[in-house]
Amino acid sequence: MGGTRPAAKAGSWYIGDKEQLDAQLDGFFSRIPDAVTELPLPISGARIVIAPWGADAEAADDRHAGYDYSGKCAAWAYSCLDLTKAKRVFLLGPSHTLALSGCAVSTFDKYATPFGDFKVDRQTVERIKETGEMQDMPQRNEIREHSLEMHLPLLYKSCQRALGSTENFPTIVPIIVGDNDLEEEGEVGKVLLPYLREEENAFIISSDFCHWGPNYSYTVYSADASLARLTTLRSHDAAPAGPPIYESIGWLDKSAMDAVESGKHEAFVNNLKRTRNTVCGRHPIGVAMAGLELLAKEADDGNKHRFRVVRYERSSEVTKPNDMSVSYVSAYAVL
Repeated sequence: MGGTRPAAKAGSWYIGDKEQLDAQLDGFFSRIPDAVTELPLPISGARIVIAPWGADAEAADDRHAGYDYSGKCAAWAYSCLDLTKAKRVFLLGPSHTLALSGCAVSTFDKYATPFGDFKVDRQTVERIKETGEMQDMPQRNEIREHSLEMHLPLLYKSCQRALGSTENFPTIVPIIVGDNDLEEEGEVGKVLLPYLREEENAFIISSDFCHWGPNYSYTVYSADASLARLTTLRSHDAAPAGPPIYESIGWLDKSAMDAVESGKHEAFVNNLKRTRNTVCGRHPIGVAMAGLELLAKEADDGNKHRFRVVRYERSSEVTKPNDMSVSYVSAYAVL
């Protein structure tokens, strides 16, 4: 179909003015230390990151939308990301606008940002579509979908920092990951494996973590870090007598983050089955973990090719069952 996907959320979910957006993102990056986990930034070989995009504004009355909440956390992931050899960047995000099984690829030639356009690597998109038996994302749904768009201004800034001229910028490969089970995620991981091997490819996995509150139909509570007994609070209930709700949310997220850091795809899937944690990008993360687990087996290196969490934040500290919160995580893996 071709054409340019507009920056549909610019001016509403994030700042649309180029200079103001530039200043905001510069402010986020300026707060990041020079080294993370004792490694200088960007981390050499860290070609894949998990980064938040900001919560669903329609579900949260705009209170958690955009970069005011997620941007500060996302800057940690993008500061770790090594783009020095990048020729293309794969963007994997969840679908919010289309009931989707399997995966869908972009039909656009370019993605617009307030800073400039990214070219879509049509050749790679078509190759992946054929290999993975993926479908085309209808353009009307792709324009409405925000899980990839929210990353592009941050990616643009990161490319400027790493590569300078836009002539050196990588192309992008946008992929929307649908509601897949363990085996289906594993099959997509196999499709991505050849690209994970190549140092000219980088990957951005789009996900927020726990969406807690009545608007998200998730009010699970645990009175201790073991998560041995999970209860569901009702919006009219009194605040629990035990630890505050935000501590429980932290334990739920810590359990999911530990599973991500384990490098075991099945452990992550099983964790979310047990806790029902509302990690919106569970399927893009699952696909990435499946591919990384295969890569680790090839390299016979259990420590490499595993995500390392570098930042965790929440939009608010929930104390009452009718409050809301969204959690944000940044992580990287060295390939």
